[in-house]
Amino acid sequence: MKAPVCELSKNSRETIQFRLGEFKGHKFIDMRIFVTEPGETGGQPKDPAPTKKGLAVSPHLWPQFREALAQVEAAMIQEGWLDREDLAE
Repeated sequence: MKAPVCELSKNSRETIQFRLGEFKGHKFIDMRIFVTEPGETGGQPKDPAPTKKGLAVSPHLWPQFREALAQVEAAMIQEGWLDREDLAE
């Protein structure tokens, strides 16, 4: 499995990892939740493991996916869930 391109912390046990993948000759962008289980008897936590919760987007759909995210972002701003200032880098 390839290393993640980037990773977001969802909570103390879960992360969302973004990876580039390929399966049977088909390339995809994989966005998947990984969970870290506690170690045995208080030891070091185990390595994060992928869950079934995720989404794979093929590269040819990426422009449409980005446009959909922009529409969701605009709706979040309109509903007051997000301020434009939150988006400043």
